[in-house]
Formats: sequence, structure tokens, C-alpha cells
Amino acid sequence: MNHITFAHPYLLLLLLIIPLMTAWYVLRYRKQKPALQFSNITLFKGLKKTLRQRTYPLLFALRMVAVGALIVALARPQSKLSRQEMKVEGIDIVLAMDVSGSMLAEDFRPNRLEASKHVAADFIDGRRNDRIGLVVFSGEAFTQVPLTIDHSVLLKQLFALKSGMIKDGTALGDGLATAINRIKDSEAKSKVIILLTDGINNQGSVDPQSAAEIAALYNIRLYTIGCGTNGMAPYPARDQYGRIHYQNVPVELDERLLTAMANSTQDGQYFRATNKKSLEKIFKQIDDMEKSKIDVTQYSQTKDEYLGWLIAAGIALLLEILLGLLYYRSTP
Repeated sequence: MNHITFAHPYLLLLLLIIPLMTAWYVLRYRKQKPALQFSNITLFKGLKKTLRQRTYPLLFALRMVAVGALIVALARPQSKLSRQEMKVEGIDIVLAMDVSGSMLAEDFRPNRLEASKHVAADFIDGRRNDRIGLVVFSGEAFTQVPLTIDHSVLLKQLFALKSGMIKDGTALGDGLATAINRIKDSEAKSKVIILLTDGINNQGSVDPQSAAEIAALYNIRLYTIGCGTNGMAPYPARDQYGRIHYQNVPVELDERLLTAMANSTQDGQYFRATNKKSLEKIFKQIDDMEKSKIDVTQYSQTKDEYLGWLIAAGIALLLEILLGLLYYRSTP
């Protein structure tokens, strides 16, 4: 883009001369007295000013244009042509989300699953340069969205998640193994898996700790998030008539296992979310820790642009002289 700058910007203060000279000209023009005096002006009644009389101030206007253009030229306007080259080293991230029945507990508003989906969506919106994938698990696991930069598709599939879409249970190992399989061959500088669950491992064929050690072998960083309040949580259930009632169920989280899984990977970390607000803080903290690297190379070239202003000043001055000599010439 072309940006106009001035080599001597302080000279632009001289432009204040123009309004001062204009004020002086207007006052002088009003105070001018006629060269001839008459005792009776009846002879001149009904006479109108000629075009030359009405446009005579044009000479002064041309002089002011010449002065202004000359001052701008003395300030040396310059155009700067700049160009930026950006190289973005994005981060590949896989969200592994628990969709088991217990994610319907309403210690989060409106429930754990919906709160997690909205917080994850805000996280995705802030990672425009990163490829992100989505894995879901409960009693088994599968890939909902492979790594993609098309976040609109990712968000659509994220909000389509619901409890009961696959066999119930909590297969932490299978969920993590599926996420690893999706990201292990990535050439990104940083590979991250965020595993979110609210239960203990009770399903699946892959040992969670072994899966975490495999993640470490592929230089994958693992963040584990445990969702649920301390103690009991309200859980919706239907009676034989289809009516919903709530019962308090104990919150079961194997924090020791989730911590060990995260610590098995370099700089991995375990977080505990007891409500939606704390979950938002956790994703914000992860977002701050995982920043994409952007290399910016800037090129600039400066070019003087005063010649056009000098030409404009010369043209205005020449017009003033020619009009004064030819059209507005007055006889003493």
C-alpha cells in the first residue's frame, strides 16, 4: 500500500499563512474606497457587476493555491510502498470429547455436554490458522471430523454431538488412541490433543496410560480436562410415564489417571473444571499456551512526490500572471 509521509513535516505549519492572508485580503477588499467620488450616484443605479468584477478574487485564489502547493512541495511528500510476507506455522489440535450419558448432568448449564460444546466452539473460533479435528468417545470411539482448516464444517459437526450416539460407557484409552491415530503423521511444528471427560475408564480395549505413552513417542502434547462438581451432581432421568425427574449421582473422576496421562507427554497438563466458567478459563489457558508462530518479513521503498506539487504551484502562478495581464488588466 502507498502511505504518504513528509521528510520535513514541520514546514506544513507554514500553511497557516493561507487563512491569515485570506482574512487580510477580505478585510482589505471591504475597506477599499472608490478612486472617483461623486456627489450623486443616481447615474449608477441599476448597474450590475460584470463577470470580470465578480470573478476578480480568482487571482488571489490562484496565488493561495500556488503558495499552498509550494509549501507542501518544500515539506517533501514521499510515498512509501510496503509489502509484507507472512509465514504461519500452525498447530494441529484434536479435540477428544466424551459424549457418555453422564455428560447430561446439569451441574454445568445447561448440562456438561452443551457447555463443553459452546466453550470448545469459542476456542475453535480463536484458532483461525490451525487445523483442528474432532474425536468423540463413550463406550467406543470414532473420528467425527479429521484435521481440517474448514472450521465452519468442524463447528457444525461439533454442535451435532449428542449423548447416546454411540454405546455408553467411558473408553478413555480408545478415545485417546483414535485421536493419536488422526494426528501422529502430522508435519505441524506442534501437535496437541485435548481430552475432555467426566468419568472413569470402564470400557474399551486400549489402556489409557499406554495410549498416553504412545502419544509421547509421537511428540504429541496431551491436555486432559475432568468435568464435574465435587460430590454429587443432578442427573435427569425419565420414569415409566416419560416424565423427567432429577436424581443426584456421585461425580466419579479418576484424577490420578488423568494427571498421569497428561504428565506422560512433554509439557502436558491436567485441569479440573467444576462449572462452565472454570471450563472457559481452562480453554483460555490452553489457548494462551499454544500460540501459532508467525514470521513477518516487511519490505518498503520510499519515493519523492514533490514534483507534482511544484508543477501545480507553477501552473497556478502562471495562470494568475496571464489572467492579470490579459483578462483582469486595469488601466491606471
